[in-house]
Amino acid sequence: MKIISYEDPLYPQLLKEIPDPPPCLYLKGNTSVFEKPVLAVVGSRNATIYGLNVAETFAKELVLNGITVVSGLARGIDSAAHRGSLAAKSVQLAVLGTGIDTVYPPENKELLEKILTNGGAVITEFPPNTPPLKRNFPQRNRIIAGVAFGTLIVEAEEYSGSLVTGRFTIETGRELFCVPHNITTKSGVGPNFLIQKGAKLVMRVEDIIEEMPNYLKNKLIRYNNDFLEGEVLPENIGDEEKKVLKLLKFDEEKSIDALCELSGLSLGKLFSALASLKIKGLCLEHPGGRYSRKKQERKDNE
Repeated sequence: MKIISYEDPLYPQLLKEIPDPPPCLYLKGNTSVFEKPVLAVVGSRNATIYGLNVAETFAKELVLNGITVVSGLARGIDSAAHRGSLAAKSVQLAVLGTGIDTVYPPENKELLEKILTNGGAVITEFPPNTPPLKRNFPQRNRIIAGVAFGTLIVEAEEYSGSLVTGRFTIETGRELFCVPHNITTKSGVGPNFLIQKGAKLVMRVEDIIEEMPNYLKNKLIRYNNDFLEGEVLPENIGDEEKKVLKLLKFDEEKSIDALCELSGLSLGKLFSALASLKIKGLCLEHPGGRYSRKKQERKDNE
Protein backbone atom coordinates (compact mmCIF):
# COMPACT_ATOMS: atom_id res chain seq x y z
CA MET A 1 0.00 0.00 0.00
CA LYS A 2 1.15 3.52 -0.80
CA ILE A 3 -0.24 6.71 0.72
CA ILE A 4 -0.44 9.55 -1.83
CA SER A 5 -0.83 13.00 -0.33
CA TYR A 6 -2.46 15.94 -2.10
CA GLU A 7 1.00 17.42 -2.78
CA ASP A 8 2.41 14.16 -4.15
CA PRO A 9 3.14 14.25 -7.93
CA LEU A 10 1.25 10.94 -8.21
CA TYR A 11 -1.98 12.51 -6.94
CA PRO A 12 -4.40 12.66 -9.92
CA GLN A 13 -4.63 16.19 -11.28
CA LEU A 14 -8.32 15.96 -12.19
CA LEU A 15 -9.18 14.97 -8.64
CA LYS A 16 -7.56 18.16 -7.37
CA GLU A 17 -10.11 20.16 -9.35
CA ILE A 18 -13.21 18.86 -7.54
CA PRO A 19 -14.70 20.55 -4.46
CA ASP A 20 -13.24 19.11 -1.27
CA PRO A 21 -10.74 16.63 -2.75
CA PRO A 22 -9.48 14.01 -0.27
CA PRO A 23 -6.27 15.06 1.49
CA CYS A 24 -4.72 11.70 0.66
CA LEU A 25 -5.38 8.47 -1.20
CA TYR A 26 -4.46 4.93 -0.26
CA LEU A 27 -3.26 3.11 -3.36
CA LYS A 28 -2.39 -0.50 -4.05
CA GLY A 29 -0.96 -1.58 -7.39
CA ASN A 30 0.27 0.36 -10.41
CA THR A 31 1.14 3.97 -9.51
CA SER A 32 1.18 5.05 -13.18
CA VAL A 33 -2.51 4.27 -13.63
CA PHE A 34 -3.42 7.95 -14.17
CA GLU A 35 -1.01 8.51 -17.06
CA LYS A 36 -3.66 7.64 -19.67
CA PRO A 37 -7.05 9.36 -20.03
CA VAL A 38 -9.50 7.95 -17.46
CA LEU A 39 -13.22 7.36 -18.04
CA ALA A 40 -15.68 6.20 -15.37
CA VAL A 41 -18.06 3.37 -16.33
CA VAL A 42 -20.83 2.84 -13.77
CA GLY A 43 -24.37 1.58 -13.44
CA SER A 44 -26.94 -0.44 -11.60
CA ARG A 45 -26.10 -3.26 -9.21
CA ASN A 46 -29.27 -5.03 -10.41
CA ALA A 47 -28.20 -5.01 -14.02
CA THR A 48 -29.92 -6.67 -16.96
CA ILE A 49 -28.15 -9.03 -19.35
CA TYR A 50 -28.27 -6.24 -21.92
CA GLY A 51 -26.59 -3.82 -19.53
CA LEU A 52 -23.88 -6.28 -18.51
CA ASN A 53 -23.04 -7.04 -22.13
CA VAL A 54 -22.94 -3.36 -23.05
CA ALA A 55 -20.69 -2.51 -20.08
CA GLU A 56 -18.23 -5.29 -20.90
CA THR A 57 -18.13 -4.41 -24.59
CA PHE A 58 -17.68 -0.67 -24.03
CA ALA A 59 -14.98 -1.20 -21.38
CA LYS A 60 -13.04 -3.52 -23.65
CA GLU A 61 -13.24 -1.09 -26.58
CA LEU A 62 -12.30 1.87 -24.40
CA VAL A 63 -9.11 0.31 -23.09
CA LEU A 64 -8.17 -0.87 -26.58
CA ASN A 65 -8.37 2.80 -27.56
CA GLY A 66 -5.89 3.73 -24.83
CA ILE A 67 -8.38 4.83 -22.16
CA THR A 68 -8.19 3.63 -18.56
CA VAL A 69 -11.56 2.51 -17.19
CA VAL A 70 -12.41 3.30 -13.57
CA SER A 71 -15.33 1.82 -11.68
CA GLY A 72 -16.40 1.00 -8.14
CA LEU A 73 -16.04 -2.81 -7.94
CA ALA A 74 -19.74 -3.07 -7.08
CA ARG A 75 -22.03 -5.83 -8.26
CA GLY A 76 -23.63 -5.50 -11.68
CA ILE A 77 -22.39 -2.91 -14.17
CA ASP A 78 -19.22 -2.03 -12.22
CA SER A 79 -18.08 -5.65 -12.18
CA ALA A 80 -18.92 -6.03 -15.88
CA ALA A 81 -16.81 -2.96 -16.70
CA HIS A 82 -13.85 -4.43 -14.82
CA ARG A 83 -14.28 -7.78 -16.59
CA GLY A 84 -14.35 -6.05 -19.97
CA SER A 85 -11.10 -4.24 -19.19
CA LEU A 86 -9.50 -7.50 -18.08
CA ALA A 87 -10.57 -9.16 -21.34
CA ALA A 88 -8.55 -6.54 -23.20
CA LYS A 89 -5.59 -7.12 -20.85
CA SER A 90 -5.30 -3.44 -20.02
CA VAL A 91 -4.62 -1.32 -16.97
CA GLN A 92 -7.74 -0.35 -15.02
CA LEU A 93 -8.70 1.29 -11.75
CA ALA A 94 -11.09 0.37 -8.94
CA VAL A 95 -12.25 2.83 -6.27
CA LEU A 96 -13.39 1.38 -2.95
CA GLY A 97 -15.90 2.63 -0.40
CA THR A 98 -13.95 0.76 2.28
CA GLY A 99 -10.41 0.55 3.55
CA ILE A 100 -7.93 -0.79 1.05
CA ASP A 101 -7.67 -4.03 3.02
CA THR A 102 -11.44 -4.73 2.78
CA VAL A 103 -13.16 -6.14 -0.30
CA TYR A 104 -16.84 -5.33 -0.76
CA PRO A 105 -18.79 -7.14 -1.99
CA PRO A 106 -16.72 -10.10 -0.73
CA GLU A 107 -17.43 -12.19 -3.84
CA ASN A 108 -15.36 -9.69 -5.85
CA LYS A 109 -12.13 -10.56 -4.06
CA GLU A 110 -10.93 -12.63 -7.01
CA LEU A 111 -11.86 -9.84 -9.44
CA LEU A 112 -9.83 -7.34 -7.41
CA GLU A 113 -6.84 -9.67 -7.36
CA LYS A 114 -7.03 -9.99 -11.15
CA ILE A 115 -7.08 -6.19 -11.49
CA LEU A 116 -3.88 -5.94 -9.46
CA THR A 117 -2.06 -8.84 -11.12
CA ASN A 118 -2.96 -7.39 -14.53
CA GLY A 119 -1.15 -4.13 -13.77
CA GLY A 120 -4.13 -2.13 -12.51
CA ALA A 121 -4.66 -0.35 -9.21
CA VAL A 122 -7.16 0.14 -6.42
CA ILE A 123 -7.57 3.40 -4.49
CA THR A 124 -9.63 4.68 -1.59
CA GLU A 125 -9.76 7.75 0.63
CA PHE A 126 -10.71 5.63 3.65
CA PRO A 127 -7.99 4.37 6.02
CA PRO A 128 -7.36 0.64 6.50
CA ASN A 129 -9.96 -1.33 8.48
CA THR A 130 -12.82 0.96 7.35
CA PRO A 131 -15.90 -1.27 6.92
CA PRO A 132 -18.46 -0.93 4.08
CA LEU A 133 -20.63 1.73 5.72
CA LYS A 134 -23.56 2.99 3.65
CA ARG A 135 -22.53 6.64 3.95
CA ASN A 136 -19.11 5.91 2.42
CA PHE A 137 -20.35 4.98 -1.04
CA PRO A 138 -21.63 8.42 -2.17
CA GLN A 139 -18.19 9.72 -1.15
CA ARG A 140 -16.58 6.97 -3.19
CA ASN A 141 -18.73 7.93 -6.19
CA ARG A 142 -17.39 11.47 -6.17
CA ILE A 143 -13.84 10.07 -6.48
CA ILE A 144 -14.85 7.78 -9.35
CA ALA A 145 -16.17 10.83 -11.21
CA GLY A 146 -13.39 13.07 -9.95
CA VAL A 147 -10.45 11.14 -11.42
CA ALA A 148 -12.11 10.89 -14.86
CA PHE A 149 -12.62 13.30 -17.75
CA GLY A 150 -16.14 11.92 -18.05
CA THR A 151 -18.62 9.28 -16.89
CA LEU A 152 -20.48 6.65 -18.87
CA ILE A 153 -23.70 5.46 -17.21
CA VAL A 154 -24.85 2.16 -18.66
CA GLU A 155 -27.89 1.42 -16.47
CA ALA A 156 -29.42 3.16 -13.45
CA GLU A 157 -32.72 2.98 -11.68
CA GLU A 158 -34.58 6.11 -10.61
CA TYR A 159 -32.80 6.49 -7.26
CA SER A 160 -29.55 4.74 -8.15
CA GLY A 161 -26.19 5.75 -6.71
CA SER A 162 -25.00 6.01 -10.30
CA LEU A 163 -27.18 9.10 -10.68
CA VAL A 164 -25.19 10.65 -7.82
CA THR A 165 -22.06 10.01 -9.87
CA GLY A 166 -23.78 11.52 -12.91
CA ARG A 167 -24.85 14.66 -11.07
CA PHE A 168 -21.36 15.11 -9.66
CA THR A 169 -19.93 14.71 -13.17
CA ILE A 170 -22.16 17.53 -14.46
CA GLU A 171 -21.48 19.78 -11.46
CA THR A 172 -17.72 19.53 -12.00
CA GLY A 173 -18.00 20.33 -15.70
CA ARG A 174 -17.05 16.87 -16.94
CA GLU A 175 -18.61 14.98 -19.84
CA LEU A 176 -21.62 12.75 -19.09
CA PHE A 177 -22.43 9.89 -21.47
CA CYS A 178 -25.41 7.53 -21.29
CA VAL A 179 -26.47 4.37 -23.08
CA PRO A 180 -30.12 4.53 -24.28
CA HIS A 181 -32.60 1.96 -23.00
CA ASN A 182 -36.04 0.51 -23.56
CA ILE A 183 -38.44 2.91 -21.79
CA THR A 184 -40.22 -0.01 -20.09
CA THR A 185 -37.15 -1.18 -18.13
CA LYS A 186 -36.57 0.13 -14.59
CA SER A 187 -32.81 0.16 -15.06
CA GLY A 188 -33.24 2.36 -18.14
CA VAL A 189 -35.02 5.19 -16.32
CA GLY A 190 -31.79 6.85 -15.15
CA PRO A 191 -29.88 6.97 -18.45
CA ASN A 192 -32.97 7.96 -20.45
CA PHE A 193 -33.74 10.78 -17.99
CA LEU A 194 -30.16 12.07 -18.13
CA ILE A 195 -30.17 11.97 -21.94
CA GLN A 196 -33.39 13.99 -21.84
CA LYS A 197 -31.58 16.52 -19.62
CA GLY A 198 -28.59 16.87 -21.94
CA ALA A 199 -26.25 13.91 -21.39
CA LYS A 200 -24.74 12.61 -24.62
CA LEU A 201 -26.40 9.50 -26.03
CA VAL A 202 -23.71 7.00 -27.01
CA MET A 203 -23.98 3.90 -29.17
CA ARG A 204 -20.28 3.31 -29.80
CA VAL A 205 -16.92 4.21 -28.28
CA GLU A 206 -16.24 6.75 -31.04
CA ASP A 207 -19.13 8.84 -29.67
CA ILE A 208 -17.11 9.24 -26.47
CA ILE A 209 -13.74 9.84 -28.08
CA GLU A 210 -15.03 12.69 -30.24
CA GLU A 211 -16.05 14.58 -27.06
CA MET A 212 -12.65 14.22 -25.40
CA PRO A 213 -10.57 17.39 -24.87
CA ASN A 214 -7.78 17.67 -27.42
CA TYR A 215 -5.03 17.35 -24.82
CA LEU A 216 -6.43 13.91 -23.95
CA LYS A 217 -7.05 12.91 -27.56
CA ASN A 218 -3.37 13.53 -28.23
CA LYS A 219 -2.53 10.78 -25.76
CA LEU A 220 -4.40 8.35 -27.99
CA ILE A 221 -2.32 9.13 -31.08
CA ARG A 222 -0.06 6.15 -30.49
CA TYR A 223 -3.05 3.84 -30.78
CA ASN A 224 -4.64 5.60 -33.73
CA ASN A 225 -1.51 6.11 -35.81
CA ASP A 226 0.95 3.41 -34.86
CA PHE A 227 1.17 -0.07 -33.41
CA LEU A 228 -0.59 -0.88 -30.17
CA GLU A 229 1.62 -0.81 -27.12
CA GLY A 230 2.42 -4.44 -26.41
CA GLU A 231 0.96 -5.64 -29.73
CA VAL A 232 2.79 -8.63 -31.15
CA LEU A 233 2.96 -8.52 -34.95
CA PRO A 234 3.42 -11.71 -36.98
CA GLU A 235 7.07 -12.71 -37.29
CA ASN A 236 6.79 -12.99 -41.06
CA ILE A 237 5.58 -9.43 -41.65
CA GLY A 238 7.78 -7.70 -44.22
CA ASP A 239 9.18 -4.18 -44.40
CA GLU A 240 6.73 -3.10 -47.11
CA GLU A 241 3.82 -4.40 -45.05
CA LYS A 242 5.06 -2.49 -41.98
CA LYS A 243 5.36 0.67 -44.07
CA VAL A 244 1.75 0.35 -45.24
CA LEU A 245 0.51 -0.64 -41.79
CA LYS A 246 1.93 2.52 -40.25
CA LEU A 247 -0.05 4.60 -42.74
CA LEU A 248 -3.36 2.96 -41.86
CA LYS A 249 -5.50 4.28 -39.03
CA PHE A 250 -8.12 2.58 -36.90
CA ASP A 251 -10.63 5.39 -37.18
CA GLU A 252 -10.08 6.54 -40.78
CA GLU A 253 -10.26 4.89 -44.19
CA LYS A 254 -7.55 5.63 -46.77
CA SER A 255 -7.85 5.29 -50.53
CA ILE A 256 -5.43 3.35 -52.73
CA ASP A 257 -4.26 6.62 -54.31
CA ALA A 258 -3.44 8.13 -50.91
CA LEU A 259 -1.61 5.00 -49.75
CA CYS A 260 0.34 4.81 -53.00
CA GLU A 261 1.47 8.43 -52.68
CA LEU A 262 2.33 8.22 -48.98
CA SER A 263 4.13 4.88 -49.13
CA GLY A 264 6.12 5.50 -52.29
CA LEU A 265 5.38 1.92 -53.34
CA SER A 266 4.35 0.88 -56.82
CA LEU A 267 0.72 -0.06 -57.26
CA GLY A 268 1.64 -3.73 -57.59
CA LYS A 269 3.70 -3.79 -54.39
CA LEU A 270 1.01 -1.85 -52.52
CA PHE A 271 -1.73 -4.29 -53.53
CA SER A 272 0.52 -7.19 -52.56
CA ALA A 273 1.21 -5.67 -49.11
CA LEU A 274 -2.48 -4.94 -48.51
CA ALA A 275 -3.50 -8.46 -49.52
CA SER A 276 -0.96 -9.92 -47.12
CA LEU A 277 -2.11 -7.63 -44.28
CA LYS A 278 -5.72 -8.68 -44.85
CA ILE A 279 -4.79 -12.35 -44.68
CA LYS A 280 -2.93 -11.73 -41.41
CA GLY A 281 -5.94 -9.92 -39.96
CA LEU A 282 -4.20 -6.55 -39.64
CA CYS A 283 -6.23 -4.42 -42.04
CA LEU A 284 -9.76 -4.10 -43.36
CA GLU A 285 -10.92 -3.39 -46.91
CA HIS A 286 -13.96 -1.11 -47.26
CA PRO A 287 -16.23 -0.36 -50.25
CA GLY A 288 -14.63 1.84 -52.87
CA GLY A 289 -11.14 0.40 -52.42
CA ARG A 290 -10.45 2.05 -49.08
CA TYR A 291 -8.50 0.54 -46.20
CA SER A 292 -8.12 0.93 -42.43
CA ARG A 293 -6.32 -0.83 -39.59
CA LYS A 294 -8.10 -3.66 -37.84
CA LYS A 295 -8.21 -3.43 -34.06
CA GLN A 296 -6.21 -6.13 -32.37
CA GLU A 297 -6.40 -7.30 -28.78
CA ARG A 298 -3.11 -6.81 -27.02
CA LYS A 299 -1.13 -9.84 -25.98
CA ASP A 300 -0.26 -10.35 -22.34
CA ASN A 301 3.38 -10.89 -23.06
CA GLU A 302 4.93 -8.66 -20.42
